[in-house]
Amino acid sequence: MFIIDPNFNYPKETESRVLIRFQDCDPLRHLNNAKYFDYFFNAREDQVPKIYGVEMREIIKSFDAVWVVYNHHIAYLKPANMAEWVRIVSRVIWYNQNTLVVEYCMFDDSKSYLKTLMWTTFKYVGMNTSRTVEHSEEVEAYLKAILYPGVEYHSAKFDERVYQVKNETRSIF
Repeated sequence: MFIIDPNFNYPKETESRVLIRFQDCDPLRHLNNAKYFDYFFNAREDQVPKIYGVEMREIIKSFDAVWVVYNHHIAYLKPANMAEWVRIVSRVIWYNQNTLVVEYCMFDDSKSYLKTLMWTTFKYVGMNTSRTVEHSEEVEAYLKAILYPGVEYHSAKFDERVYQVKNETRSIF
């Protein structure tokens, strides 16, 4: 069982430095489009336990439910090249009683430009019923504690968000 400390200011995003592997690239030496999913999910899976102190298996065991992928929106802006170091940032940008949206960004190593942005929508599903269930109070508290502020989420506004993150990245450096 995990416990959210209401007095602790949890980080609102995870970040990993990742090497693009040869076996994950196409003949042009770019990361294969399907492999972006693996890189994004693995980076978040590695960082969440370190940052938030919770393992996915704990949530599954405690609440008999799990988040499953419902859909993706993805924009491939610049290729990730073989043997290149990149930064992967992920953050929860929206949730409701049974749904969660995580934003994944891949940047160059210095975070001076955005390579890829993806929104993944997850549904919270009961392990015994395989049907959508509502988040428990504890899970709601967890999501509230880690919610990344300032993103106006609406699935139809994905392209606007890509433009916004690209411009924010340019203005930082």
